[in-house]
Amino acid sequence: MKYDAVIIGSGPNGLAAAITLADAGFSVHLVERNQTAGGGTRSAELTDPGFIHDVCSTVHPLAFSSPFFRKFSLDKKGVEWIMPPAVVSHPLENEPPVMQYTDLDKTREFLGEDAVNYSKIMKPLIRKWKHILPDILGPLKIPAHPVSFLSFGMLAVQSAYGFTFRNFRQHRAKALFSGMAAHSMLSLDQKFSAAVGLVLMLLGHTAGWPIPRGGSQKITNALLALFKSLGGEVETGKMVRTLKDIPDSRIVLFDTSPREMSRIAGERFHQSYRNQLERFRYGPGIFKIDWALREPIPFRSAQCSDSATVHVGGTLDEIAEAEEMVWQGRHPGRPFVILAQQTLFDPTRAPEGQHTAWAYCHVPSGSTVDMTRRIEDQIERFAPSFRDIIVQRHTMNSVDMETYNPNYIGGDINGGLLNWKQLFFRPAIRFNPYTTPDPGLFICSSSTPPGGGVHGMCGYQAAQTVLRRVFGRSKESN
Repeated sequence: MKYDAVIIGSGPNGLAAAITLADAGFSVHLVERNQTAGGGTRSAELTDPGFIHDVCSTVHPLAFSSPFFRKFSLDKKGVEWIMPPAVVSHPLENEPPVMQYTDLDKTREFLGEDAVNYSKIMKPLIRKWKHILPDILGPLKIPAHPVSFLSFGMLAVQSAYGFTFRNFRQHRAKALFSGMAAHSMLSLDQKFSAAVGLVLMLLGHTAGWPIPRGGSQKITNALLALFKSLGGEVETGKMVRTLKDIPDSRIVLFDTSPREMSRIAGERFHQSYRNQLERFRYGPGIFKIDWALREPIPFRSAQCSDSATVHVGGTLDEIAEAEEMVWQGRHPGRPFVILAQQTLFDPTRAPEGQHTAWAYCHVPSGSTVDMTRRIEDQIERFAPSFRDIIVQRHTMNSVDMETYNPNYIGGDINGGLLNWKQLFFRPAIRFNPYTTPDPGLFICSSSTPPGGGVHGMCGYQAAQTVLRRVFGRSKESN
């Protein structure tokens, strides 16, 4: 065999798997279909020269909490993390926005009479978070700290709608939580939609939501440099149609969608496993806009300038209605918009005195509907005259997203639906989700636990599986 391992796909998970195996002393060859590595962690001048936009991911809640990122210390390899003063701003009409800060007491100031209940929920989970998070970031197993995990799980299994009405009385706390839960791309009345909201809020209170100076490409660059320093090889611009297109190796890891893995290597799997891969469900798509701006977004409230992330959607009922419409295959007139204003904190991304902004909303899978006007109308509700400061815009519909990254089936940036079945059993029901029926083939993409996000844990966990099952943890012992 020419290599110990070949990895198909160079997103954060593919790179995490490659680095983990190379760090253990194995020869690793990484293959990427695009000319540049990075998957969903790339930056480019999408509008005008000098404006650096993140093509996909931009704010990184798991950057300080991911065991993979902690182990390899990206801050020592060229990634400079910027922590905005606030985690999230959530503007409301005719009143101040709701804000989440890392500091719990500061957040309470925005929640009125719900501040007491918010603390009752969050304080115990914050104390136990270091015990809860490792089990969330891996496959389904007996928790290392079952009592702590159960206290989280009892809340997480609820729908976001049910969770808010059981725990909060006023619209402000309900709005804040619904904005967090809507990241799940589930309708807010679905079971487990509360889980994503809780995880994001707890990450905000325990670590914050940082952005990398210069763009998300800096993360990819650091990972690539680390991989190469460990002796790894990278081949870009290589389309893999069959396993014959890659060098001989003892094992192959797929940082791809289950559908793509089946297309490339399906003949190596029995029919029942292929059927599971074909039945794997994908969630809604997104419509994304990047703007070059002549000045900061003119939010009515100056407090919205405290955060890089802004949830634009109004009240719980408005957000729930918009997300439900997407699940019905419709395009909401007032979509829930996740917006990032990076240059308030990172001026390196735009020419002096100018700015960038980044936003997306959820749409039905495979949608080609142009949501530009609806997204900008939503922003203008809370930032009048926003359109007047736009210099240039770049848009991507769901089909564009999948064309850019084939892992985003129908524009689904989470690598698959995060419903109760696929939260842990993704992409198939197996004791170890990173394995396949073929002992030489593994999957390490966001279609495995813990799912989407820039954390590298899908790749890291898959590589740990390979080290245990194939290589006996070290080349010498093998």
